[in-house]
Amino acid sequence: MPTTLASIKHKLDDKIGEKIMVVAQAGRKKVTRRRGVLRETFPAIFVVDLDQEENAFERVSYSYADLLTKSIEVEFDDDAAQVS
Repeated sequence: MPTTLASIKHKLDDKIGEKIMVVAQAGRKKVTRRRGVLRETFPAIFVVDLDQEENAFERVSYSYADLLTKSIEVEFDDDAAQVS
């Protein structure tokens, strides 16, 4: 399990272009699940292009701190491993 922002970014850099599901806490007892493709990583955030059949908007970004604090979880389709 990555424990620093740099290690989270490095792990996500290896997964660019792969299908991803982001599970986010959207409030009390509410969870949102979004599927898409990990498109880009930047120094503080990563960008996911969302599947248009399931979502009303094209793209969403999250910070590495969201993963570190467990506000979100990400799962990749190619393996059962999670980045958190």
